[in-house]
Amino acid sequence: MNRLSKEKSPYLLQHADNPVDWYPWGEEAFEKARSENKPILLSIGYSTCHWCHVMEHESFEDDQVAELMNDAFICIKVDREERPDIDNIYMTVCQMLTGSGGWPLTIFLTPDKQPFFAGTYIPKHDRFGRPGMLEMIPRMKELWQMRQADVTRSAAEITQGLQQLSSAEPGDLLGPATMKAGYEQLSRRFDRVFGGFGDAPKFPTPHQHLFLLRYWKRTGDPRALEMVEKTLQAMRQGGIYDHIGYGFHRYSTDREWLVPHFEKMLYDQALLGMAYVEAFQATQKNEYAEVAREIFEYVLRDMTDAAGGFYSAEDADSEGVEGKFYFWTVDELKGILGEEAEFFFEIFNTERAGNFIEQIAGHRTGENIVYRTKPWSVLASERKMEPEELRARMEPAREKLFRAREARVHPLKDDKILTDWNGLMIVALAKAGAALQQPSYAEAAARSARFLLDKMQRKDGSLIHRYRQGEAALQANLDDYAFLVWGLLELYQTTFEVSFLLSAVELNDYMLRHFWDDQNKAFFFTADNSEPLLVRSKEIYDGAIPSGNSVAFYNLLRLSRITGNRELEKKAEEIERNFSQQIGQVPSAHSQFLIGLDFRLGPSFEVVVAGRAQAADSAQMLSAIQKLYAPNKVLVFRPEDSPSEITRIAPFTESQPTIDGKATAYVCEMNACKSPTTDVLKVIEALTAR
Repeated sequence: MNRLSKEKSPYLLQHADNPVDWYPWGEEAFEKARSENKPILLSIGYSTCHWCHVMEHESFEDDQVAELMNDAFICIKVDREERPDIDNIYMTVCQMLTGSGGWPLTIFLTPDKQPFFAGTYIPKHDRFGRPGMLEMIPRMKELWQMRQADVTRSAAEITQGLQQLSSAEPGDLLGPATMKAGYEQLSRRFDRVFGGFGDAPKFPTPHQHLFLLRYWKRTGDPRALEMVEKTLQAMRQGGIYDHIGYGFHRYSTDREWLVPHFEKMLYDQALLGMAYVEAFQATQKNEYAEVAREIFEYVLRDMTDAAGGFYSAEDADSEGVEGKFYFWTVDELKGILGEEAEFFFEIFNTERAGNFIEQIAGHRTGENIVYRTKPWSVLASERKMEPEELRARMEPAREKLFRAREARVHPLKDDKILTDWNGLMIVALAKAGAALQQPSYAEAAARSARFLLDKMQRKDGSLIHRYRQGEAALQANLDDYAFLVWGLLELYQTTFEVSFLLSAVELNDYMLRHFWDDQNKAFFFTADNSEPLLVRSKEIYDGAIPSGNSVAFYNLLRLSRITGNRELEKKAEEIERNFSQQIGQVPSAHSQFLIGLDFRLGPSFEVVVAGRAQAADSAQMLSAIQKLYAPNKVLVFRPEDSPSEITRIAPFTESQPTIDGKATAYVCEMNACKSPTTDVLKVIEALTAR
């Protein structure tokens, strides 16, 4: 066992018995590199990454490769989910040098952490036009020994270029034209046949759908809603969705959403849960609510710790084969389903030869991915059935297959609990608890929030990034604060427990003190007391998950409206100015930011409901507001019997009592307040009028 055996990260532990003399990231490794004048081979990945497993098996478990690595380098392993600060920097380097990126990420560094070569997966031997480890390592060793001054000079230039990327020229505030440009960019890339954007591989990117729903709400443009609905329906029907156990896989390797990359990530479940919940609110189509419920069933069943936190991911591989856990042969299905098998084959496109082309080998495997090509309504109509009748007939078959699949060897579960990803799941569950009027979702979100605030927050108010097996460790980054604040804001507006709102305010204050760049007016990814790295970067690009600055921008605007603190709105505008030129170039790459911009441009609403805490009329008015698709609102409850808690945080609510003891709504739009009303229909009208 090497030094990684003492770590908590499941990814690092996967490499603990490699013959490579791995070090975790830390001063011991860098001191060793300096004292022996060796370059560093930095390998970054994560536990559920298929190609990380491939590279480990080919190279890191191979004695010949390991001997060369140990001789030429000091070798460092990093879990990108534990140390996104390190990953962000060196992934940017890889994209600068190669034009692309991905994991496993392979970087060669000088002993002072400066990069001079970058790549992703490297095979053992030269293959696919890629240099192999056996050929590359001797060349790298010779380069370092014979031309070290040139290598050091090149590394310094790369580092300088990296540092220049982190400084942006401020611009003007953005307007509706930026939102329109983002919409038009997405529209041009939209796949009219299969939904989604661009060609294979296809990623869900749910914050694009959340933006498009708001754009539809703002403009009434039916195409914006059409893009959302087409994509959400196609993804739900395709193999990217787990029709047996629920939840979404990471992405589709093909245009049709058929063959997924089979890992399941917590953040995908959270963001897609939000998209389906909001699609239900916008359209009132129950099919979207059902998908959201199934996603949450998967998360609460398989990805939830007994203490309330949510696990990070499930692997794509089991028994060394990607997707094996999810495949079915015709004979297996017949043995499990009996006389219902043939009907199941019709609905889910099962074939004896297999229903997909294996992406690497290029031939049918005889195995099947469970998927549909048509909605339930069409499949039912073709069989002269009602959709619910068809679903009811298929449900026993699904349950049988689920029980049979549970007996298989499961993919690895990465059971570490990350503050930022848990924050996203809290958002999703809180939104669903409100929109679907499902208290169990709000309770699950509250359990996670309490777990994080109890186990992942220090006495000084700072957060910790990762929890596993009783150990909370690693300093939190911007995403941890921004995403948890977002979750707490949604949770307050679902449960109206003031402690959640108070925690959101306090964490936001801490974030402003320790992450804010006073010179360039935005948030750094790392705190002022974090480990010094090559550069203190600032992110605004909304990739697989939203950027911390985009979410913080949105949080600041909403907290400003909830608390009446206009300084927070000014901070949000400073973020907008700092990144406006970058966002303006490619607005569609900043869809989470556009959600915040939509809120700032308005119309947006502040709604205060005053009423007795347990009264039926209070519950009726609050639930009517929560179920609406009115995304640009903040909702505050002022309990008539104990108003002091909320009035301390939102002082303006002190002068907003009930009328005649009845639940009363105070609705303000863009700083202009309407007359208070006890009529629920008038509140709905005020919030839904275009």
